[in-house]
Amino acid sequence: MFNNRHWVFQQDSAPAHRAKSTQDWLAAREIDFIQHEDWPSSSPDLNPLDYKIWQHLEEKACSKLKAHPNLESLKTSLIKANYKN
Repeated sequence: MFNNRHWVFQQDSAPAHRAKSTQDWLAAREIDFIQHEDWPSSSPDLNPLDYKIWQHLEEKACSKLKAHPNLESLKTSLIKANYKN
């Protein structure tokens, strides 16, 4: 999977991700993942999408409008903001 390259599956602390059934499911399929007991607590370094990237995109895509009139408008604005230098 993923061009035969090694990877580690990292989850957040959502209850469904911490659930024993989820942890057992991953282990049974020999998916390399970090056991929830070993997860660091709320580290922004582990999830830059939530802590920095969304904030940046929101500032760029939503700064000129009070609200987008529809989902397509929001999507278009986010895509344009993502590709601007």
